[in-house]
Amino acid sequence: MPASAAPLTDALIAFAGTRGAPLPESARQVMRLSLLDWCAVAIAGRDEPVARIVRDRVEDEGGKAEATVIGQNGKAPARAAALANGTASHALDYDDTHFAHIGHPSVAIIPAALAMAEKTGATGGEFLDAALVGVEISCRIGTWLGRQHYQHGFHQTATSGTFGATMAAARLAGLDPTAMAHAMGIASTRASGLKSQFGTMGKPYHAGMAAANGVEAALLAKAGFISRPDGLECEQGFGETHAGENGDPAPILAGLGEVFWFETVQHKFHACCHGLHAAIEALNALRFEHGFVVEDIASVRVTTHPRWLKVCNIASPATGLEAKFSYRLTAAMALAGCDTGALTTYTDAVCADLALIALRDRVQVETDPALPDTEARVEVRLRSGAVLAARHDLDQPIAPDIRLAKIRAKAASLLGPEKAEALWGVIADIDHQPLTSLTRLVAT
Repeated sequence: MPASAAPLTDALIAFAGTRGAPLPESARQVMRLSLLDWCAVAIAGRDEPVARIVRDRVEDEGGKAEATVIGQNGKAPARAAALANGTASHALDYDDTHFAHIGHPSVAIIPAALAMAEKTGATGGEFLDAALVGVEISCRIGTWLGRQHYQHGFHQTATSGTFGATMAAARLAGLDPTAMAHAMGIASTRASGLKSQFGTMGKPYHAGMAAANGVEAALLAKAGFISRPDGLECEQGFGETHAGENGDPAPILAGLGEVFWFETVQHKFHACCHGLHAAIEALNALRFEHGFVVEDIASVRVTTHPRWLKVCNIASPATGLEAKFSYRLTAAMALAGCDTGALTTYTDAVCADLALIALRDRVQVETDPALPDTEARVEVRLRSGAVLAARHDLDQPIAPDIRLAKIRAKAASLLGPEKAEALWGVIADIDHQPLTSLTRLVAT
């Protein structure tokens, strides 16, 4: 197979396999922040029903003790640990999102990198770099697959996430370029995940699937498994058969290894679908600025990009999980002063609250294709006749020190200050820490 037959795959493999040159410190620092965020949401999510179900299955199957499983005493095979930890970390839907392709990179890649790092005896710094390479590849492949892939119904966390997890695991396993290409081919026939599962246990399971797929693909390729090495790009390959836009790879590869798209990842500070956050921020700004109360509100209009209607527009949610995917209810919650950053806010009871339902039913959701994915406009019409308007774009840069402070505060809220500080102490110095310093904290 000539190298030119798979230019995107070849370039990503070359990037993943390069171990000599240091990665940019700015990108590594964002990866540290996402690692802290991942640890917090994974530990906090370990007792969610979907996390328990998957973890119990892993424990029942048993196997070689290779990698830590969050919420379980002892270890499990690396593939199984990645499955359980990926699922647990997405169970709360409180993890980071990258809007270049609308995917959750950390929950798919970090569990695969951590499991393989434990299996291979990698250092903390090697683990961090492999995770960074994996999330970057996930973002790049996800952008190559494009909005068409996402709009068709595929969940990028599961699909592009599988490829990123595979390359992170392959890097840690020490695969040569040929074996890496076969691992990518295996990933191309394993990656899957449908947006129709949103609002069910299927969505967090997607993250576990991607992480487990990545570990399995890397280990099979290391053992000599032969696949179609251009499976991502070839005729009847993953991109073609999964509604990928599959454009010119040159823009996708521009600056690879020097510019890290992952640095623009968005961390969640509301415990619901990221597509709702811009509207919540805009509504909160109006409420804080003008000081109105629920009784003053006649109607509310939320305007968003039309693609979000198939993601997080459950009009009348009945469960706490469905509430996390509802423009109308989260708008009502924000306007009523509910803490949308608290996990305990999203319950079946909140969906049945008559006052919130009355306000929810005064919320109208409209679309504007000119809006970016990260932006929302809101309009609150008061009974006095006054009309208040605001807009918010999540893509507005956050100063590094402010982002760090917000993520540390989120971790403290989820885990308690002592646990959160212990985790950050290890992660901030992970280049000089044994990996066991981290795994001990996430396991207990």
